[in-house]
Amino acid sequence: MGFGATQAAAQDATANEEAAEEIVEDDVIVVTGIRASLRDSMNIKRNAQGVVDAISAEDIGKFPDTNLAESLQRITGVSIDRENGEGARVTVRGFGPEYNLVTLNGRQMPTSTLGDGASAPSSRSFDFGNLASEAVASVEVYKTGRATVPSGGIGSTINIRTPRPLDNPGFSGSVAAKGVYDDSENGDVSITPEVSGIISTTFNDDRIGIAVSGSYQKRNSGFNQFFSEFRDGYLGCGSDYENEWGAVPCDPGNDWRGNYNLQENRPGATDVYAVPQNGSYNVTNIERERINGQAVLQAKLGDNVTATLDYTFSQNTVEAAQSSVGIWFNHVTTSSAWTDGPVAGPLFYSENFGANPSDLSYSGSLTANRSLNHSLGGNIEWQGPGGVTFVLDAHTSSAESKPTLPYGSNLSVGTAVFGLAEQRIDFDTYLPVISYVNAPGIDSNDPSLRFATGNAFRNAYFKDEIDQVQLSGNYTPETDSFLDSLDFGVTYTDNRVQSAYGFIQNDTWGGLGTPETLPDDLFYEIDVRDAFRGLEGVDSPNIIQSFYGFDVERVVDILESEFQICSNPANGSSIAGTCLAEQTVDRRINETTIAPFVEATFSFDVGAGAANLITGLRYEATDIDSSGLSILPEGTAWVAANEFFIDFAEERDFTRVKGSYDFWLPNVDFDIEPISDVILRASYSHTITRPSYDQLQGGTNFNPLFRLDGGDGARGNPSLLPFKSENFDASAEWYYGNASYVSVGYFRKNVENYITVDGIQQVFDGIYNPYAGPRASEARAALGQDAPLEDIRQYIIDNYPETTSFNPVTGQTSIFGVAGDPLLEFNLSVPVNSDQKATIDGWEFAVQHNFWETGFGVILNYTIVNGDAEFDNTQPYRIPQFALVGLSDSANAVLFYDKGPFQARAAWNWRDDFLAGYSQNPTNPFYRDEYWQIDASASYEFDMGVTVFAEAINLTGENLKGYRRSENTTFFAYRGAPRYAAGVRFSF
Repeated sequence: MGFGATQAAAQDATANEEAAEEIVEDDVIVVTGIRASLRDSMNIKRNAQGVVDAISAEDIGKFPDTNLAESLQRITGVSIDRENGEGARVTVRGFGPEYNLVTLNGRQMPTSTLGDGASAPSSRSFDFGNLASEAVASVEVYKTGRATVPSGGIGSTINIRTPRPLDNPGFSGSVAAKGVYDDSENGDVSITPEVSGIISTTFNDDRIGIAVSGSYQKRNSGFNQFFSEFRDGYLGCGSDYENEWGAVPCDPGNDWRGNYNLQENRPGATDVYAVPQNGSYNVTNIERERINGQAVLQAKLGDNVTATLDYTFSQNTVEAAQSSVGIWFNHVTTSSAWTDGPVAGPLFYSENFGANPSDLSYSGSLTANRSLNHSLGGNIEWQGPGGVTFVLDAHTSSAESKPTLPYGSNLSVGTAVFGLAEQRIDFDTYLPVISYVNAPGIDSNDPSLRFATGNAFRNAYFKDEIDQVQLSGNYTPETDSFLDSLDFGVTYTDNRVQSAYGFIQNDTWGGLGTPETLPDDLFYEIDVRDAFRGLEGVDSPNIIQSFYGFDVERVVDILESEFQICSNPANGSSIAGTCLAEQTVDRRINETTIAPFVEATFSFDVGAGAANLITGLRYEATDIDSSGLSILPEGTAWVAANEFFIDFAEERDFTRVKGSYDFWLPNVDFDIEPISDVILRASYSHTITRPSYDQLQGGTNFNPLFRLDGGDGARGNPSLLPFKSENFDASAEWYYGNASYVSVGYFRKNVENYITVDGIQQVFDGIYNPYAGPRASEARAALGQDAPLEDIRQYIIDNYPETTSFNPVTGQTSIFGVAGDPLLEFNLSVPVNSDQKATIDGWEFAVQHNFWETGFGVILNYTIVNGDAEFDNTQPYRIPQFALVGLSDSANAVLFYDKGPFQARAAWNWRDDFLAGYSQNPTNPFYRDEYWQIDASASYEFDMGVTVFAEAINLTGENLKGYRRSENTTFFAYRGAPRYAAGVRFSF
């Protein structure tokens, strides 16, 4: 039965009693559909101990939304993160997915995803996209800590409950089929199928029950976005930062055209700004196939013993093919215009290349991975004499992600035409406008001029396995007593994580072969205006109108045949005869936790009903054993004007680090009904959230490319302590009708042990920086201190040929770092616990109202979230800051109709803008713009249990945008699109 088994059973019993009140002598009133779901959810909230919200299925096999995350966003204080336009992970009261623990029937579930194809998941939170909603009975959100509830979520613990046949005696089930039309899909939009079914039956006088459910879903969609990276923020002219590479030049100067470095409204001496490093339009086609299945066998082995055996399976396969066109800024001859400070944003940023044209870059990438989840569990409940109940629950579960491509989990192939005289991005529209001017006699969008350039193949693997056993007991006095119940038990959890990764890479960005290497029939045209239709800026006459994508797999075959990009790569090594990189990084974590707990509930009569006092204590002791097998730097090479990379040794360094921690987690909950149907609550608790897997991993990651001023990398820290939160909650709830209530709540969380990133500098013997050595100094003395990098390279090649190597395949000459050059300094990022503390508080308001017997009803809620650690965008980028991520207000408004055979629902969901995180370093923040969308659904039930239904997600096609410190520094902007579905369900 999982955690809180006795409490959940008590809640169900109360709900059943209230439902029974609707049965009258002469007529049987059966409430189903939306109103029944809302009533059941309300009863869970009303009868809960502490602050709990829930969503219940409207009927067996019919959850309110097709995606669990999209249902959860209707709950007060819950927002969701979307991936490819579909809800994936949740944020509760401003705490993101990594702060929320998701359990299945009370059990901690493993999670697995390959994310960027190279690193372990940054969140332990279960991905709702892996689980179909048809096999879910209810979802409970525990917002306050409980000793009987697994620890791990300072935002919340979210428990997914699946149907149990003995809870629903008799024979019942449903089968549904529908077609999905996703308007985000590029090209001709297809209709994809989704089929699901669930059957539950009991026999032998309802002493044995079986429930089986399954679903198959296929979905085609598109994800088209503008993307830009920005150099770290600078202070304006007159500051110590004005001469750094990428900073806006303060001297207008004169170039060959007489307009060198023309800047309009140049940022002032104390203004903070950021310049774009690149910009691209990315057009992605996505195919997803999801298969779910669950089987449950229950048996009453005696009058007081119930046994349950269950198995859950899910398989989620996602394939994405992306085509991109983009530009890269070298920050030499630039022009720009800026908004006013103190945080200045670019109106436009451009670069002129004069007589040395740059390249217009075209890339193609493929990503294809499969996530598999298996969970086998058993549960035995014994109701002993004297009001004692014992439950033994155990499960072994695994989540595994691995590639389905013969090239690995992700591959990217670059091509380019070297013909740009000028390039520019305008940032004054929702979709920034990328434009360019061709060099004389060259069409940069001509496929016949296209060179192959660099390429990379990533091969990643991730697996998470959890074995968990819980023995719990409950004592409920058989006579009236001040003690209402006593819960106690102990949980043992063994969590084993493995993350492996390897890559092969060829940094041939200056061109590989000739344009004739790539046949013209590889290419196909992509209309940018169609891919981003509806976004402000797409109608600009200056925007890139179209570009040519290409058949990525054919290009790989050609380049392997001609240049051995897989079998003889410049970086990394492949498995013989394949493009699969050898996995040279292997990291493993073994995390074991033992958690005894005890909780007592006391009841006494006060006012119009009973008052309840719950006191509990949970002890968590965790041991971490983290080991890492990583590659180490062996040498460096300067391969092109602004391209430096690291050679890695075949020998690998294996390290092992251990850590441990323990916490006492108390909780006190009190609720009272001073007058009929009014409930007041107060709660106090301590909760923890464990560090993410990537933060705990042993070993060091190195970026294979380094910059002029050094290399960078990252390593984990297994000695990290969890986040710890001291929680206060108070609420008032008035249940004034059947499925109607009003509530207001205040919450406050004092959080410590925040994890920040500390930078340490490290050098390695024999790893030199060829850019800064005596050879380069001699070249500058001969050519001038401002000589172009390519001229410096050529001087070294001509005068020190013994320190270089020519590759006849790529046509590139590498300059190696040698003794006498300074050691290359690496800036390694290491997560550490900060002594910073933060307070998050807020208010939750909710109204659920049925308009008498009209069938109409509304759900309204609003959440206000505040934090005392905000990021100050006006501070220079080198000043470390501590800020809370993910805090934002949110709201929902749902109008529904449910009467007779017809049901309909329209839902509006809104989330304010918020600090979403950091990239490149902890002082380079990015934000997500405010977002709202409207979803709608309707159904009509005919005789014999046949229902036809239709639904629309993001009905108005709302778009989403992210930005840096200024709203003009657009980080990404993607086109949203509606998703429609229609189908039929047969219930019996």
